[in-house]
Amino acid sequence: MAETTHPTGAGSAQALDALAAQRGREARRTRALLLAPALTILLFAASGPLLIVLTYSFLTPGDYGGIVWDFSLKAWFNVFAQRDFFTQEIELADAHLEIIWRSIKLSLMTTVLCLVIGFPTAYFIATRPRRTRDLWMLLIIIPFWTNLLIRTFAIMELIRNEGTINTVLMGLGIIDAPIQMMFTEFSLLLGMAYVYLPLMVLPVYASMERFDFSLVEAGYDLYATRLQVLRRIILPIVKPGIVAGSILVFVPCLGAYVTPRVLGGGKNMMLGNFIELQFGQGRNWPLGAALSLTLLVIVMVALVFYVRTVGREEVRGHG
Repeated sequence: MAETTHPTGAGSAQALDALAAQRGREARRTRALLLAPALTILLFAASGPLLIVLTYSFLTPGDYGGIVWDFSLKAWFNVFAQRDFFTQEIELADAHLEIIWRSIKLSLMTTVLCLVIGFPTAYFIATRPRRTRDLWMLLIIIPFWTNLLIRTFAIMELIRNEGTINTVLMGLGIIDAPIQMMFTEFSLLLGMAYVYLPLMVLPVYASMERFDFSLVEAGYDLYATRLQVLRRIILPIVKPGIVAGSILVFVPCLGAYVTPRVLGGGKNMMLGNFIELQFGQGRNWPLGAALSLTLLVIVMVALVFYVRTVGREEVRGHG
């Protein structure tokens, strides 16, 4: 009879290693195939246009719009500086810096206002009975069902000279003439706070919903004041939601276009409107591209701050 040979222990281990390696390669190939459509979309729909804008920012503007394929750093220079028309001396581009500062200032103010209103709102909803929370959240997200332009016009109807607020105040005899609220920074702040407030409430509520309110009772049992409970117990735990909501409000405010265009008028231009002006009436595409990338840098700085802040909180939580 022929003898049957059996694989040795070393040979069996090598065969298992080879099989595991083959399965690993197949798994990586499958993941690559599944990711290919998304990566293709990101490459052509996101990275491609961004690369075009980056290229345009280093070119020369055409006489009637468009670009001339001559390398130039003038667009980046003009973002923050300019030459005097008569003396050719270099000076700060005050108009550009004022628009950038106004955009950052109003975005920060809107974020703070949304936090001041959104935090108590989220706390109120999180402390309601579970069966009624969905109803309250529905009321918060209803504005998202309406077009942004319509919501902006609704705010305009409230604050214009013949709007609801002035009409009521004049009818009650509190004022004799309409209060000028349109086309001011106040109108921009009010409009953007109304538009982006749900973006603050939702992440803060998500953190609040997981919050163990027995910790609050424990704080009161230890004779802590309401302010101490808020500062030492509630805020540290829900801080990731606050930071996330702040980013979700701050970032779109920086690039807001519709609300500043309708409520701000020409005197209170923000960065999004200024970029559109360069690609439109200004016919300075390289400057518009440089301003767009400047806005992108500001947004990236805000996102890096968010990632690092949340990361530190997670490390402390695990520690």
